Formats: sequence, C-alpha cells, structure tokens
Amino acid sequence: MSKPNARTIVALLAALLVVAVAYVAVIVVVANRATKPDPEITAYAHGKSVTVAPFRFCNPKVANGQIDLSDCNNSEAVSDLDVPAGSPLQISLPKEIAKAPWRMKLFYRLPGDNVAVGAFTYEDYKKGLVNTEVETSGTPAAITVPTPNDPQIELAVAELYLPVPAMDAQGNVGWVPSAIWSIHTPAYQGLNIE
Repeated sequence: MSKPNARTIVALLAALLVVAVAYVAVIVVVANRATKPDPEITAYAHGKSVTVAPFRFCNPKVANGQIDLSDCNNSEAVSDLDVPAGSPLQISLPKEIAKAPWRMKLFYRLPGDNVAVGAFTYEDYKKGLVNTEVETSGTPAAITVPTPNDPQIELAVAELYLPVPAMDAQGNVGWVPSAIWSIHTPAYQGLNIE
C-alpha cells in the first residue's frame, strides 16, 4: 500500500472542508426558515403565575380581497390558574399582542351555575376604562382584571382574543378571532359555557 502524497491529502482536506461548509450552510438556512413560536402571555393571580400558550393562533393572510385564516395552529391549549374572589388576574402581554387591537372576554360563575359574561377591549384601555401597566411608548404591558369581592361571583374563564374583521353570509359585519389565549379557574369545572 502506498502512502498518499501531499497533493492527495490537500485534495481530501479541501473536499472535507467543502462538505463541512455545505453542512453548516444547510443548518443556517433551516434555522432561519424555522417558524417563530406562537406568542405566549403570562397570567398571574394570588401569588402564582402561568405561561399561557395560544388555544388558537393563525397567521392571517389576504387573498382575493378576503382574510384567509387557514394557516392556524389549533392547539386548544388551556392554562389553569386559581383566581379567588376579590383577587385580580394580571395578564402580561408581549409587544406583538399589546400593540394589536385585543379583546378580552370574561365568564363568571354565579349561584345556580348561571353564567355572566363581561368584556373589554384595547379601545377601553385607550379610554382609560381598563387598569393597565403602560410602557413609556404608551403600549399596555399588562392588563389587570378585577374580580368581584363576592364569593358567589367567581371568575371561571378569561380569554384574550386578537380579532380580524369578518362578514357572514347575510352580510353582517363583525369579527372573528385570529388568536385566542384561554385561562380557566377552578370555578370553570362543570360549568356550561358556550
């Protein structure tokens, strides 16, 4: 068996270097094309916090003059957090959500397993009707949801929505959620919410 000469060794090293560079380039391209994770919010109440992944998160696109919500992650993730009567629920928002026209829907358990629904929006925040922590840019960084100091009225579900405009078959204009984050409390158990 003959020894490889210097030219053969250099050629093999060059080929190995080309393969290594190509491998690194593929890794960089794949990493750059990887989708960003869906944004999460943080909910805090009564000394505990939870990270809330989206129940549904869509990347709206406009096609043929229509909003297309077919690119969705429907994880149906729900976060559980105990929010006792009289304790506020605080929700921290990442910037991409805080700057959007969000809506909040609240479901309360009443005596006899009845349900009361409350809601507020980003517009309510701008009018000063919602208690928020505000960044210097004027963007709400956190929402504070007060709960009644009455043990017979319990917060059961808090849902944060990012709405997009929609029109139904009859021509009624409204909105549909392109993203939903859902927080359930122990008061939700056995409650029929539609």
